[in-house]
Amino acid sequence: MNWNSLISTKRLGSGPAVKESDLYNRTQFQRDYDRIIFSSPFRRMQNKTQVFPLPGSIFVHNRLTHSLEVASVGRSLGNIFAEKLIASGEKNPLIPELGAVVSAACLAHDMGNPPFGHAGEEAISNYFKKGKGQNLRLVLKPEEWSDFEFFDGNANAFRLLSHQFHGRREGGFALTYTTLASIVKYPYESVGIKKSKFGFFQSEKETYSDIAHELGIIQLSDNPKKFIRHPLVFLVEAADDICYQIMDLEDAHKLRILDYEKTRELYLNFYDPVTDQAILQKIDKTLKLVTDPNERIAYLRAGVINKLVHECVHIFDSKQTDILRGDFQKSLINQLTGTSQEAMQVIKDFSLEKIYRDRSVIEIEMSGYQIIDTLLEQFTEAVLSPDEGLSRRLLSMMPMQFRGDHDTTYEKIQSVIDFVSGMTDLYALDLFRKIKGINLPSLG
Repeated sequence: MNWNSLISTKRLGSGPAVKESDLYNRTQFQRDYDRIIFSSPFRRMQNKTQVFPLPGSIFVHNRLTHSLEVASVGRSLGNIFAEKLIASGEKNPLIPELGAVVSAACLAHDMGNPPFGHAGEEAISNYFKKGKGQNLRLVLKPEEWSDFEFFDGNANAFRLLSHQFHGRREGGFALTYTTLASIVKYPYESVGIKKSKFGFFQSEKETYSDIAHELGIIQLSDNPKKFIRHPLVFLVEAADDICYQIMDLEDAHKLRILDYEKTRELYLNFYDPVTDQAILQKIDKTLKLVTDPNERIAYLRAGVINKLVHECVHIFDSKQTDILRGDFQKSLINQLTGTSQEAMQVIKDFSLEKIYRDRSVIEIEMSGYQIIDTLLEQFTEAVLSPDEGLSRRLLSMMPMQFRGDHDTTYEKIQSVIDFVSGMTDLYALDLFRKIKGINLPSLG
C-alpha cells in the first residue's frame, strides 16, 4: 500500500474526490469531524456508560467525553507522524491532514456501541447465543446469524456511519473513504472469526470492499472477506488504548476507589529513575507547588499521555514498511518497551482486579443485561409479527429511520438492533420500565 492512494477525499455516496480548489475554509477531513460532532448519535453518547455508572455528584467519563479525549490524543498522534512523513520526503499534499483524519475517526470509533458499556455488546450477543434469539438461527443464513451471534460495536459503528437508513441520504454520513477506513479496527466479516471481533456486517460488506479497493487496501481473502488494516487504524487504536487505560485511573481516584498515593505510584511507574531523572525532578517540583490532589493526578496523567503518544508514533514509524505490506497487525500499545511496557501491564492487571470489578461497575452491567435482553425480545417479536396488537404499539415507538420496508428477516432484526444500540442508558431504562409496567404514564 502507499500513502498516495490511502489518503483520499472521495466521499461515500457523493461521487468523485473533491478538488483542492473546493476546500473553502475547511479541509475535507475537518468536515468529517464536524459532521460527526454535530450529529444526534454523537450527542447521545453523553448518556452512555463508559466504565463507571453515569455520574451523580462526581463527574466521570461517559462515551462522549471519552471520545472527545481520544480524538484529542489521536490528533496529536496523526500530526506528529505527518511531520515525520513530510521530513522523509513524502509529497502527497494531504499528508498534513493526517491529524484531522485520525481525530475524526477517533471521534466516531465508539458511536456503534450500545448502552451500558461493554456489557451492552455482550448482552446483544448473548440474546442470540443463549437467549430467546436462538430460535432465529433456523431462519437466517449462516453468515447473517454470525453477525448477530458475535455482535460487535466496531461493525455497528461502520454501519451507523455508512448505511442509508430510511429517509436518509445515500452514504449515511457521507464521510471520506479514508476516515471510514480508519475506523474499521477489524477489517473482516464475522464468518469464521476466532474471536468475537469483526469490522462489518453482511449488509455493509460490499461497501467496505469498495472503499478498500478505492484506497488500495490489501485484500487477504474473498470468502470470507478479509483485508489488512488501513494504517491509520493503528493510530486510532493507540489513542483509544491510551485514554481507556490512563483515564480510568483518574476516574477511579475521583470516585475514591483508588487513593492518591496508589494512583500517583501507578503514573510515576512510567518513568525510569535513571534515564528520566530530569523529568522526575520537574514532576516533583510541580507537585510541590500544587496542593490539590485531583490537580496533581491530572498533571501526572497528562505527562504519561504525552510520553505514550511519542512512543507510539515512534513504534508506528519504525513499523511503517511492514504495516504498508500487511506484515504487521498488532496494536502499538502492546509494542511498548522498558518502563512504559511494565507500567502499562501493571495498570491493566490492577484495573481488571480493582476497577472493572468494582461493585458499581458490576451492578450497571447486570442491569444492562436485563434491560437489553427485554428490549430485544419485545421489539424482535414485534417486527416479525407486526400485525398483532402489542406489536403495532411497540413499532409505533421506533423512529421512522428504522421502520423502512424490510424484505428479509435479517433486515428486520437489524432494524431492532439499530434502534436498541442507539439508545442512551436512561432511555433504555425508561422504555424497559414502561414495557414491564413498572413506570406508568401519569393518568391524572
